[in-house]
Amino acid sequence: MLLKLILLFTLTPLVELFFLIKLAQITSTWTTIGIVFLTGIVGAYLAKSQGKLILTRIKIELNEGRIPGNQLLNGLCVLIGGALLLTPGIITDVFGFMLVIPGTREIFKTIIRRKFKKMIETGNINIYFRR
Repeated sequence: MLLKLILLFTLTPLVELFFLIKLAQITSTWTTIGIVFLTGIVGAYLAKSQGKLILTRIKIELNEGRIPGNQLLNGLCVLIGGALLLTPGIITDVFGFMLVIPGTREIFKTIIRRKFKKMIETGNINIYFRR
């Protein structure tokens, strides 16, 4: 796991830097800087608005006595997506927008559900429920 994290945090910035340099060569440096700022601003707005909407839905479900599992997954995706959108880069922006936009978020929620289910089945996560 540590090796995966080291690779993630060293290779991702290098790949992002490569693509930003290529984009600057194709367009211009100022256009690339503008794109980075624009995606950051739009991403922050989307993450904030989606986050507020999800929090409202969580409150409604809790008030109705239901466990807001689906909304918690939505919140996790928006949180990760917002962080990716604030990180300068093209690849992180693509994944960030996919996590923040409700339609494409479903792909990631399915992957997360499968991962949690596998972790529960193998005993890597224990769930305790008490009434």
